Amino acid sequence: MDASLCVAWFEEAARLVHRDRDRLTRLDAEIGDGDHGTNLDRGLTEVRKALAESPPGSPAEALTIAGTTLIRRVGGASGPLYGSVFRQMGKALRSPVTLAAFSAAFEEGVVAVERLGKAALGDKTMVDALAPASRALALAVRDGVGVREAVEQAARAAAEGAEATIPMRARKGRASYLGERSVGHMDPGAASSALFMEALATVAREAA
Repeated sequence: MDASLCVAWFEEAARLVHRDRDRLTRLDAEIGDGDHGTNLDRGLTEVRKALAESPPGSPAEALTIAGTTLIRRVGGASGPLYGSVFRQMGKALRSPVTLAAFSAAFEEGVVAVERLGKAALGDKTMVDALAPASRALALAVRDGVGVREAVEQAARAAAEGAEATIPMRARKGRASYLGERSVGHMDPGAASSALFMEALATVAREAA
C-alpha cells in the first residue's frame, strides 16, 4: 500500500458511506441516537478535503490525517472511535508497508478502539466487525495469501461480523440501555465498519 492507495481507500469509503447514509442512520435510529450515517458522511467529506489540501507522503501520514480529522470534525461516538483506529494505525504502521505491516497496524487500531470504547467481541459494537477483519488479515499473512485475496477475506469477515450483531443484546453504548429491545437490529458501527473493509477490498482489487 502506498499513499495514493490509502487515499483511494478513504475516497471509496466516503462514497460507500454516502450511498448508505440513510441506512446507517436508520440502523442507529433503531438502537441509538439516529445520527451515525449523517455524522460519518460529514466526517469522511472532511477527510477527503484534508487529504486533498495536504497530500500525504506515506500511508502512515494518510491514516494519521484521516484519524485526526475524524476526531476533530465528527460528533457523536463515531468520530473519536474511528479516529482512534486510523490514528493508531498511522502511528504503528512500519515501512515498507507490506501486508504483514498493515495487518499489524490494523490490529493495533482495533486494540485502540477496544480500549477507548471498553468493548469486546459480542458487545454489539463496531468491534464485532473490526476484530474478525483483523483476525482474517493476520491469518492471511500467516498463510502467505496475496494482498487482494487477504483484504477480500477481511471484508467478508467484517460483513459476517456485522450480520452477527443482529441477534446480540447490546452491552455497550446507548444501545445497551434498551436491554432486550436491542436484539434484532444490526449495530450501526459494525455496519459502517464493514463498509470500510468493503472499500479497502475494492481499491485493492482495482490496484491489482
